[in-house]
Amino acid sequence: MTKLKLGAIPDDKPVKLSIELPADVHRDLVAYADVLARETGQKNEPAKLVAPMLARFMATDRGFAKVRKDSSRRVTPRGTSPSGGGG
Repeated sequence: MTKLKLGAIPDDKPVKLSIELPADVHRDLVAYADVLARETGQKNEPAKLVAPMLARFMATDRGFAKVRKDSSRRVTPRGTSPSGGGG
């Protein structure tokens, strides 16, 4: 069995985006969907793979994780202003 970075795709309520992909990226996405279908037995439209691929990419990007962690330390709670006022 091939070791893919994606597994079965969960059925979740989506947010609709409209994007354009370069033709070669679309071809690779279609090919990935075909391989994933053979590996998992779950046939998905290639567009359904974009969100889990992006999520996986961001989850494994150490630079992004560091910036996100550092930024979360500086986030002010909802309902308060950065100056300490109530809002």
